Amino acid sequence: MEDVLEVYAQPYDPEFPVVCMDETSKQLVGETRIPIPAKSGRPQRIDYEYERRGTADVFMFTEPLRNWRKAVVTQTRTRLDWAVQVRILLERDYPKAKRVRLVMDNLNVHSIGSLYEAFPPDEARRLANRLEIHYTPKHGSWLNIAEIELRALNVQCMNRRIPESELLQTEIEAWMTARNSSGAKVDWQYTTSDARIHLKHLYPKIQP
Repeated sequence: MEDVLEVYAQPYDPEFPVVCMDETSKQLVGETRIPIPAKSGRPQRIDYEYERRGTADVFMFTEPLRNWRKAVVTQTRTRLDWAVQVRILLERDYPKAKRVRLVMDNLNVHSIGSLYEAFPPDEARRLANRLEIHYTPKHGSWLNIAEIELRALNVQCMNRRIPESELLQTEIEAWMTARNSSGAKVDWQYTTSDARIHLKHLYPKIQP
């Protein structure tokens, strides 16, 4: 826990950016009847019945100090999916960074080993050398700022029926553009000192 909080306390450094990463899934839902459009004094009417059309997965990356976030829709979230997204992050989003400090939970697919499963050893090692991974503790997902961005995405964009993954990606890209340009940011204020006071029951007890 203190490791993640100390990373958040670091000043902005474009050569060593702090990027948070998390994932979620979205149930794809289609309409069985055409909704009745809204009219003056009457909201849109949607039939309670719907059609399940599978699920899509969403990878969220955010750099809090730069007020930047990116969400990508995939069909699955396997080791290969994670590795591909990390390579895109390093090569396209942060090509000039010496090392990306990546904060995420310790799900089994979130590991350097996934890079070696996805790419040849030389490429996997090259990518791994540009990563500095910081895992949130068990039951400590609230420490991941990407989870906050996912909550905003759910409320502002995905909290409705979306039938296809292609449309979901289009809607998410519009949300990203608007949120990145709006100056919206996560004002993280929880520090290591706060944790030592409020969460002291989690620290080891030293017997006299």
